[in-house]
Amino acid sequence: MNDLNNDVNQQPATGHEEERDVTEWTVSGENARERIDKYITEAWEEEISRSQVQLWINGGYVTVNGAMVKANHKLWEGDVVAVTVPEAEVTDLVAENIPLEVAYEDSDVIVVNKPRGMVVHPAVGHPSGTLVNALMYHCKDLSGINGEIRPGIVHRIDKDTSGLIMAAKNDASHASLSAQLKEHSVTRRYIAVVQGNLTHDKGTIDAPIGRDPHDRKLYTVTEKNSKKSVTHFTVLERFGDCTLVELQLETGRTHQIRVHMKFIGHPLSGDPIYGRSKGTTMKGQALHAAVLGFVHPSTGEYMEYSAPLPADMEELLFALRSR
Repeated sequence: MNDLNNDVNQQPATGHEEERDVTEWTVSGENARERIDKYITEAWEEEISRSQVQLWINGGYVTVNGAMVKANHKLWEGDVVAVTVPEAEVTDLVAENIPLEVAYEDSDVIVVNKPRGMVVHPAVGHPSGTLVNALMYHCKDLSGINGEIRPGIVHRIDKDTSGLIMAAKNDASHASLSAQLKEHSVTRRYIAVVQGNLTHDKGTIDAPIGRDPHDRKLYTVTEKNSKKSVTHFTVLERFGDCTLVELQLETGRTHQIRVHMKFIGHPLSGDPIYGRSKGTTMKGQALHAAVLGFVHPSTGEYMEYSAPLPADMEELLFALRSR
């Protein structure tokens, strides 16, 4: 084993811990002897180049078992890989005049009905055209407490999920809304069309979610390196081979609804990753963030907003009802 570890700098990385949350993986047996730069490139949630990963490694933002490594370092089963990427500077972001459907706005918070296909914040492969770019044009006072790469953003929904998302307009509001999300006190209800006929009218899926060991860009229900994840569902309408459901998030993990519905054998209609597109021409999963409720950061008043289903989901439902 020593011949594969001779490129490790035994001095732990320092100076980056407070710049961004750490992304961490535990190496499985199937990835043993794989180069660290290749491993991270394939594991990263968004598309990213191998050269970018190598820059992170050379900059000391990557560790294996707490020690900095070189790009050609090879991994062993059980190694803990951690990436702490420095936040982009505010100069990397450009305000763009992109129309927004605003459900509510005051000096503390803004609630937007995000269209399907819009990325929430800039990332590798999506440097512009995002909700953040639009918010920077629309609002001049977004908070930066979570880092300038996504000013004001306190939570996110997938690119191909439509619906309500809130952003803070000052740091005090950002702290309040983030705390509510952490305490699971924010109301988040979604409307979705899922494959198959659910056997129960109501139910709760309480199953931990973590990285899929077979495809590190995906998530799955697993006991290993996972977090508690809870989704409640209620059947609204049945179509035989499809079901219209309302889903309420108790926790907010990445791809939670998509993973949980696949787990119980009813993936979202049109989901290109966790389900199948048969029966729908929608681009992306039939999932809409319909209701968002929270306590106002300044007034302490509970506020709740709703957004109607987008046209593509209405068309899907019309087709299902017309069969």
